[in-house]
Amino acid sequence: MFRTVSTRLAASACLFALATPAVAEEPDDNDPILVIAQRLRDEARADIRRTPGGVDLVGAEDFEDRIAVSLRDALAFSPGVYAQPRFGQETRLSIRGSGISRGFHMRGLLLMQDGIPINLADNNGDFQELDPLVFDRIEVYRGGNALRYGGSTLGGAINAVTPTGRTAPGVEARIDGGSFETLRGKAAAGFATDRGDAYLAITADRSNGDRVHADRNAIRFNGNVGIRLTDTVETRFYASINRIDQDLPGTLTRAQARTNPRQSLPNNIAIDAARDIDSLRLQNRTTIDMGSGQLSVGGFVNAKQLYHPIFQVIDQNSTDLGGFARLDLAGDIGAIPVELSLGSTARFGTVAARQFVNIAGRRGALTADARQKARTIDSYAELRARIVPALSLIGGTVYTHGVREVDNRQNPARSGRADFDLLSPKIGLLFEPAPGIQFFANGNRSIELPGFSELNQVPFAIGGVVTPGFVDLDAQRAWTWEFGTRGERGAVAWDFTFYRADIRGELLQFDQGQNALAATFNADRTRHQGIEAGLTLTPAPWLRARQTWQVNDFTFRDDAVYGDNRLPVVPRLLYRGELRLGTDRLSVAPAVEWVPEGAFADYRNTTRAPGYALLNLAAAATIRDGIDLFLDARNLTAKKAIGDISATIRATDASIIYYPVERRAVYGGIRARF
Repeated sequence: MFRTVSTRLAASACLFALATPAVAEEPDDNDPILVIAQRLRDEARADIRRTPGGVDLVGAEDFEDRIAVSLRDALAFSPGVYAQPRFGQETRLSIRGSGISRGFHMRGLLLMQDGIPINLADNNGDFQELDPLVFDRIEVYRGGNALRYGGSTLGGAINAVTPTGRTAPGVEARIDGGSFETLRGKAAAGFATDRGDAYLAITADRSNGDRVHADRNAIRFNGNVGIRLTDTVETRFYASINRIDQDLPGTLTRAQARTNPRQSLPNNIAIDAARDIDSLRLQNRTTIDMGSGQLSVGGFVNAKQLYHPIFQVIDQNSTDLGGFARLDLAGDIGAIPVELSLGSTARFGTVAARQFVNIAGRRGALTADARQKARTIDSYAELRARIVPALSLIGGTVYTHGVREVDNRQNPARSGRADFDLLSPKIGLLFEPAPGIQFFANGNRSIELPGFSELNQVPFAIGGVVTPGFVDLDAQRAWTWEFGTRGERGAVAWDFTFYRADIRGELLQFDQGQNALAATFNADRTRHQGIEAGLTLTPAPWLRARQTWQVNDFTFRDDAVYGDNRLPVVPRLLYRGELRLGTDRLSVAPAVEWVPEGAFADYRNTTRAPGYALLNLAAAATIRDGIDLFLDARNLTAKKAIGDISATIRATDASIIYYPVERRAVYGGIRARF
């Protein structure tokens, strides 16, 4: 049924474009569009740095000269973001150990596009729907610093912001490709007048992948139209349409990953393992300027079909509806400047979840049929007071209401419902002793509600029999404390954050075997602590060295079974460095990714993956104004190593739980802007 979305993509894009001529006139030479674009970017960067904790803004200029297939490519140098490729666009995406044991997709992060959640109502999400090719910037709010969007999870939030007709006027065309028969393209156009603007982009991506049975094909449309209804009221409509087909090569044994990483798990070929997504997302945001404040209101609808042949064929159709409102006010209490933000985001979702016997990737007999309903409402408040000119005190809280309900139509006895009502307070300090230099500290409580992948699982206790049903789990809760500094002084820019999160009921998973869903449980007490660091040195206009470090210390705490063992999957140390030589007209940038010692593969801490170092090289050249060439070469030494792990209880040499790092590849492209 929903597959028709993809076949109508071109028609929908054209209809969306036809709505724009009324606001899509060519500006005259005196129109200050380019000035407005730069001002908006500068305001966004200044605004995010008003947060008393770990945040980052990554502009498109940091990844547009790369083969940016996934968020891993775009956020490689964002401090604290652990993004490791599994294959194609599938990535382990984690901040501060969020979703650390999830061997598939993503949990523990709020993903947004243009400030509106793309996670389903149960908080599970598909980051494949975020296409770096169409982003103006990516905002990263680590941990409790996502409060401004109602985010209350351990990892925080990532907000991908698309251009508008004001920030990206004109026409852009791009084509790139290279190894593994990779070919990608982009066509985009932006228009603006005094009363409105429009931005439209179509991107396409195909590749055979660097492993057997890792083919991918994707086509995406992203667009928005903004209309200034009055001098104080503006409304903007967004549309996103995605068709993503990804074959799944699966995990390998330790020996296979280190000797022949090209191969696929043989059973994945036999069952034609894949993850195919068709999605349609429509949203609106209306902003009212109130002089001393601003009111933003809007709504959204997400419709998605997932066809996912693995151990069985998972066939799901979901519809999510939601709305949001945010009020920002500024004024004075006595002689103290204060700012108040109040907001709420509500999401209501329904999933028709069916499973079938997998017959070479096609549906066989029906084995499971459930209706899953989720409701998540995040309401938040934040008060900022500037006690003295250099010191701000920030306090706030998020109230989360959640309902998860599973109606198991195959086996009604395994239906169930869970209700959650939790509060996540936060308090922080931001000290700015001089322009461009900040010190910060905050403490916050985070909560994470289990989603349907956790609640409606295949019970390991009865031998992995494929009869999914409701499993009662608690919400994950944590108190996190952090402090750090960021700033710029002369040729040096830095960002250092130290954090500790004491967690109760962490949602952990372990692998059950080939292609089977993982089992999930609440751990007792765990601790995530570490360092998120970034340092950029620019001693000359033609020389820039940037680097990021992660120190990840994630452990059980006096666990009855695992004692003080380290949590598996994420290595203790990760370093990335890049040296850029040249100017904006011509540059070359060698880079390194180094894991001195690999992560443990199991909760028993019996097996550890080996460390590795990858060497990469990027180059870019402007051959004339508006036309750029770029080169992106990866894993130059053809290193064979383990890049990611699906956690298990006790790993052996036969455990099929490892993903190899990317194989050696060379890509290149050309981009033109008019």
